[in-house]
Amino acid sequence: MVAIRHGETDWNAGARIQGHTDIALNAVGRWQAQRVAQALADEDFAAVYASDLARAADTAAALAQRHGLPLQRHAALRERAFGVFEGLGFDEIERRWPEQALAWRRREPDFGPEGGETLRDFYTRCVGAVVALAARHPGGQIAVVAHGGVLDCLYRAATRIELQAPRTWQVVNAGINRLLATPQGLTLVGWADTAHLDGATADDSRG
Repeated sequence: MVAIRHGETDWNAGARIQGHTDIALNAVGRWQAQRVAQALADEDFAAVYASDLARAADTAAALAQRHGLPLQRHAALRERAFGVFEGLGFDEIERRWPEQALAWRRREPDFGPEGGETLRDFYTRCVGAVVALAARHPGGQIAVVAHGGVLDCLYRAATRIELQAPRTWQVVNAGINRLLATPQGLTLVGWADTAHLDGATADDSRG
């Protein structure tokens, strides 16, 4: 399985919480989507799946088109719902809701912002969805294009790291990550490959 975080958005660049808010790719993100598709052009995919939010679906569309496959969108691959936190930066969240900000920073599994999901529920949702999609294609490779939080959960599932452990690995926009799905669970194969984004700029796509 190849798992990819969507390309950059203006809210990524501005460090604002996106969650379920449907933010489009910016110019850099659209360029990144094309670079991912190019980097994976020679791979054999049985299917291309994506979150139904535009930033992930549009990143995946370039890959699906390159392989002549339909893009299959799934709401279960969405980012964690952050409720009242969405659209805000951490400093503002900390000012408005200091206790909630602390619970979030501590990665308390059963904490959820008002109107949002708990970390535990989010993990169960997205990891369960990815495992189920992989099971549809025994012996085949799939591409899953989702969000930073989803990729973080997949890493934890594949390495058996608990939800509350601090993140010590990167989750990069348009990074290529590889996992093996078996009946025994997920296994990490490779992580945060960004070679396709090195040595070039978004301006290259205009020429």
